[in-house]
Amino acid sequence: MKHRLSRQHVVDMCRTMLDRGYLKATEGNVSVRIPGHELYAVTPSNYDYDRMRVDDICIVDFNGKHVPDPDGAGGLVPSIECGMHANVYRERPDVNAIVHTHQPYASALAFLRKPIPALTDEQVRFLGKEVAIIDYAPSGTGFLAKNVQKKVASGDNAFIIANHGVVALGTDPDRAVFNMALLEKVSIAYLMALTSEAGKVYTIPDTIREIAFSKLRKDEKRIAAQITEAVEPIRVPADEELPSSSVVEAPAESATSAELGYSISEYPDVDDTMRRLKALVAQPLRGLRHDALLDTLNYFETKCTASKEITERAKKRIPGGVQHNLAFNYPFPLAIDKAEGAYLTDRDGNVYIDFLQAGGPTILGSNYAPVNERVAEVIKESGPVTGLFHEYELKLAEIIHQYMPHIEMYRSLGSGTEAVMAAVRAARAGTGKKMVIKVGGAYHGWSDTVVYGLRVPGSFRMNAKGIPFGATGRTREAFPHDLGTLRRKLIENRVRGGTAAVIVEPLGPESGTRPVPKDFNANVRKLCDEFGAMLIFDEVVTGFRTGLGGAAGYFGVTPDLTVFGKAVSGGYPMAGGVGGSAKAMAVFGSGLDGKNGAHIQVGGTLSANPLSCAAGYFAIQEMARTNAPVIAGKAGDRLTRGLQKLIDKYGLPYVAYNQGSIVHLESSAVLMLDMRNPVKLFKENKGRKKLMEQMGAAYAAHGVITLAGSRMYTSMADTDEVIDDALSRFDQVFAQVEGV
Repeated sequence: MKHRLSRQHVVDMCRTMLDRGYLKATEGNVSVRIPGHELYAVTPSNYDYDRMRVDDICIVDFNGKHVPDPDGAGGLVPSIECGMHANVYRERPDVNAIVHTHQPYASALAFLRKPIPALTDEQVRFLGKEVAIIDYAPSGTGFLAKNVQKKVASGDNAFIIANHGVVALGTDPDRAVFNMALLEKVSIAYLMALTSEAGKVYTIPDTIREIAFSKLRKDEKRIAAQITEAVEPIRVPADEELPSSSVVEAPAESATSAELGYSISEYPDVDDTMRRLKALVAQPLRGLRHDALLDTLNYFETKCTASKEITERAKKRIPGGVQHNLAFNYPFPLAIDKAEGAYLTDRDGNVYIDFLQAGGPTILGSNYAPVNERVAEVIKESGPVTGLFHEYELKLAEIIHQYMPHIEMYRSLGSGTEAVMAAVRAARAGTGKKMVIKVGGAYHGWSDTVVYGLRVPGSFRMNAKGIPFGATGRTREAFPHDLGTLRRKLIENRVRGGTAAVIVEPLGPESGTRPVPKDFNANVRKLCDEFGAMLIFDEVVTGFRTGLGGAAGYFGVTPDLTVFGKAVSGGYPMAGGVGGSAKAMAVFGSGLDGKNGAHIQVGGTLSANPLSCAAGYFAIQEMARTNAPVIAGKAGDRLTRGLQKLIDKYGLPYVAYNQGSIVHLESSAVLMLDMRNPVKLFKENKGRKKLMEQMGAAYAAHGVITLAGSRMYTSMADTDEVIDDALSRFDQVFAQVEGV
């Protein structure tokens, strides 16, 4: 049945009002706006509320026209007042529920045609400046619907219909019922006052009335913005079959990266995605209901006691209580004892679907046994490190070149951060130029040079605490997608000695949080060629996850240098390296070729250890054998389409999109804030970040681990069954969002 939740809200409202004596037999009618659609659910005409079921509730559009549902109201027709409800929803975007009753005390005032003045600040705060009288018109007529529409434009939330009954409006079903009950309470008091001493009823001071009403209007504008500034959700037919990872065929033994394919089956419509993200960031926050947030926090307090205990201990010996930013979860970090395939198990025995996948490296799934077993055989012979050359250093470089032919030479390092440091140094040495340009908002590790414009485009050194000005003096940033700004920076840098390198995340800053147009990288390549700068691809996340050919293979763009991390060692430590053409990589020589003066200084005793190199080699072998990146991408497609279906179902402003196995679920769009609008940035950054954290906590409380509540990495372990289980959990969370 379509719109079941909205229908259920109507039934629940009726039950509440029946229990409280506000509804009798078949009188009155109740409706709820269906989020994201120009539809509402309403009680059927002349039907006993005692017998009301979800299946009996009718669906009506904003023109007052009945929309029959084969699985719905089975021959029942909507209330004769459906035109009145439709007019209210069109006139007032902040109204999400309407109650029309004939309750006795308010109805007495309807017969007297006497408005209720501002008697209390509570009344004004929730109902409006006064409870006005709506001119009489026969029931169920267009005349009455128009009379109601004229009055509700005032912003008030309760009205008395002359010789008829009352109408109460609310920003959600609970508030509509509350306002109806408050109206009856005020009506009783006003009638008693009138009968006791007519002509001597005092109202609250005008200043108090204006303050209370201004609070009401502020709330109404906030709720209305969620509709007026929203874009229509992506519509997903209820009977549409979701994409399946089971359709991926086993690859040929000697398949090239191009033959294996890529995880991105269809590149996102960047213009549409950005339009949706901008609409989301333009709206008020839309998070969990207060009671749902309390339930989430209660989960952590009662079900995660062992995690809380160990993280409290950790604060005494570890700065901040954890060693890596990924573990900073709200309200406190979860301590994980077991990882296997698509699942994590914490110290309390709670099992979670793992869409963090250690931040992206485990494309095969966590703790992948075939790789572990083969690595163990190597380590049994050599130990984890020898300090001298080991054959798997070469094997790793060779297999990278096999699937990424543009990586003619490869140098292992300790992490993605180290690899970025080395790539920048190599570009400067190779070009003889000093300036480096990055895209604002991108994360390229924590080295001094690139902690600049970090996460927030246009923020320059905002996050560069502890870094001397000289360290970032030759770093510049361009705004995302802005090729014009990039060109200007390249021109400006000519007078400063020229640009050594432009470094980009090929999918866009923060792993595609601001997705780039598909031709962006090719255009950056042209600019680099024009200005004699090296192009550096940061493929710490996209390397192998996008496909065995990396993002460079997918986009068909060859960078001068490529930075690797994460998956290059299959999730094992010391995951980092730089690769590129033989010419670009010549500066990494270790002095064995007799050209000591030409080489840059890079190092690391443990960088090319047998453990990490063997793990990387075997992991890449397994990814090729199983075609894991493509399978993971199909899982990402299924998850994304399912999330879009849920967003459509609940009429949420959230945005879900994916670039293969990198799935984005934006509920606050905090990373869309930038210094082009600093007032909005400083005003909303904290609140939007908090909402993202709270949503992440709610997902975890329902058994799904994400990266900061806004990003997910799928793996080969994510079967259709795993994804469908996850979607049912997201369904439960979305049902708890305010206003649903």
